Amino acid sequence: MQLAVNLVHQGAGELARAAERLGYAAALAPEGYRSDAVSVLGLVAGVTERIALVSGVMQIPGRPPAMAALTAATLDSLSGGRFRLGLGVSNPDVSAGWYGVPFDRPLERTREYVDIVRRALDGAPVTHRGPHFEVGGSAPLHLLTERRSTGLPVLLAAVGPRNLRLAGEIADGWLGVFTSPEAVARSVAEIRKGRSVDDLGGFEVLPSLPTAVADSAEEAADLLRGQYVYLMGIGNPDRNFYCGMARSMGYGAEVDAFLERLGADDRAGAGAALPLGFIDRTALIGPVDRIADRMREYADAGVTTLGVMVSAAATGLEGRIAIVEAAARALDRSGTAALSAPAP
Repeated sequence: MQLAVNLVHQGAGELARAAERLGYAAALAPEGYRSDAVSVLGLVAGVTERIALVSGVMQIPGRPPAMAALTAATLDSLSGGRFRLGLGVSNPDVSAGWYGVPFDRPLERTREYVDIVRRALDGAPVTHRGPHFEVGGSAPLHLLTERRSTGLPVLLAAVGPRNLRLAGEIADGWLGVFTSPEAVARSVAEIRKGRSVDDLGGFEVLPSLPTAVADSAEEAADLLRGQYVYLMGIGNPDRNFYCGMARSMGYGAEVDAFLERLGADDRAGAGAALPLGFIDRTALIGPVDRIADRMREYADAGVTTLGVMVSAAATGLEGRIAIVEAAARALDRSGTAALSAPAP
């Protein structure tokens, strides 16, 4: 298993350089309320030499497939072939509220989108007329970006069984977040169902986990509560992925208490309502040796690259670099470390 750093846009260059120095395999840039992925990765491409760059994720509703392909080709060229295209369909609230794009038939939309992007990245002119997207006509989609090769990996963010099977069928890897080792194992089983062959060799399994280092799990969990409140408070609670995950893990009453306090604008109380067990099973928390033990669980579940989400902890740049360093020590102690693949 290798490590990836899941960046925050403030200090992204410094974080990526620290991760590269420590042998991390990849740097991921998330896309959400605070920053887009492309700007951050453009910066990181210019200040690093070897580490792979992953959009984690570029949101499908936010870009037509032609622009996604052009952006991917540009980042791949600027980084010397180090870019990996992570895509995700987002959620109904963001898709409609931010981008004015309906969330209907998301699997069909994703399949068609990835097909167009892959064909464009292969370098040939693309004309397409489908139920969700149209490109070409009098001006076919034709990328002229100079790149080392056309084989750019595509990774999909996926949660539900059908989406996971689709990732296994059409993608080169899976991007997960806030997930337990047990959930990773179930996800890998669904991904296998979508593959034309049983072997997952070369398929990237890359979940990113909130990470905080402290003398105890309780102290570390407290550093992450604000991030959990932020993510579990997005959009409609009945559709919120993180609330649903907590309920599926047996924390229904605690989620109800969380939502009640959040509805009263008591964010501190909402964070305190979240049980330690939920945070512990979906994050890397505690001292280095405890985190090493958890890393072994994720490796055993099928993770090939484990994302260290430094943005989740309530700390600044110096503290985030310390997390990156501690996670590297934990991986070494876990006995699961694999050498980072050299950049092409």
